[in-house]
Amino acid sequence: MTSFAYAHAGVTPEGPITQWQGWRSLMDRCLEDWPPAAGGLGLLYVTEPLAGDLDDILDHLKERSGIADWTGAVAPAICASGAEYFDTPAMAIMALDVPGDDYRLLPSINSGESGDDALRSMAEWLSAHDPRFAIVHADPRGAGVLSLVPGLAETTEAYLVGGLTSAATQAGQISDAATGGGVSGVLFADTVQVATGLTQGCSPIGPLHTVTDMDGDIVTELDGRLALDVFNEDIGDLLARDLQRVAGYIHAAVPVVGSDTGDYMVRNLMGIDANQGWLAIGDALSEGDQVMFVRRDAASAVEDMGRMLDSLKSRAGSGIRGGVYHSCIARGPNQFGPGSQELAMISEALGDVPIVGFFGNGEISNGRLYTYTGVLSLFLED
Repeated sequence: MTSFAYAHAGVTPEGPITQWQGWRSLMDRCLEDWPPAAGGLGLLYVTEPLAGDLDDILDHLKERSGIADWTGAVAPAICASGAEYFDTPAMAIMALDVPGDDYRLLPSINSGESGDDALRSMAEWLSAHDPRFAIVHADPRGAGVLSLVPGLAETTEAYLVGGLTSAATQAGQISDAATGGGVSGVLFADTVQVATGLTQGCSPIGPLHTVTDMDGDIVTELDGRLALDVFNEDIGDLLARDLQRVAGYIHAAVPVVGSDTGDYMVRNLMGIDANQGWLAIGDALSEGDQVMFVRRDAASAVEDMGRMLDSLKSRAGSGIRGGVYHSCIARGPNQFGPGSQELAMISEALGDVPIVGFFGNGEISNGRLYTYTGVLSLFLED
């Protein structure tokens, strides 16, 4: 088995900012021990301080690495095996060593376009290779991005993973060249073996409730009672006496229909009307939908991360060539603490496995948009 080539570099407390010489110094460090035989598809993630140099970085990577095809993104923070780079210039690269006919770069698909239109040029390849897995990067500023991702999953019938990229730059994605504004990435043929897992950063604190009345987008009743009364009952008297304390700590969650693992998508509480007893939840809910409330804390995140890694390691076996990790910007040091603890958990569980990825404004798993989660995808030996 041959592991994927990868490298990462950034300005860290161990490397003072005075040593920062621009993106070229980071690239030099990444390519210092880069194996000449590394090939396949290039994956590049950089942090926002490098966004303005993305075209130059790509040009030089193509020339120096010998890899022609690249996908990737600019992100608020990035990660690699055992390392997390927040609020600093950094880059991570990986050579996904798969045959050239086993993948196709996705062109940038923007709001207003259908997946059918954008994928027409690769119709013959899609028919011949029946892709079952894709890594996608989505622009969080696009008004239609929430429908683009599930639409692409439906059109291709592939299992989509990835995340929402940086909102600080117009061209924050890579599909051969710098692009942006919609969704881009790469599709893999069904011969490419992958195992994926999702870990939640929250834990349920009450049962499922049914939305029984709404006023526009506002939830007014749950289970036939005032929504706030149900909410207060679930969170307990201590928090209910001071609702300001729930901000960033208590969230709503929408169960995934048909999931046999109790999967759910966390959504923010957008507002509480204490006078009328109503709740504003950050999702397009309708009467009859189900919702529950969840708590976000470090202990829940660590416990569920361990569960996901144990399950994924069991399914993947020993033939792991490399992995891609898409996590939430609210995780990492913000939830697990300093010292790259989240990525250290992955390394401790899987051993010396090459990993690259980023912390984004939302995570994509199975074509759905999540928040506060981590999505780990492992490429396996054929």
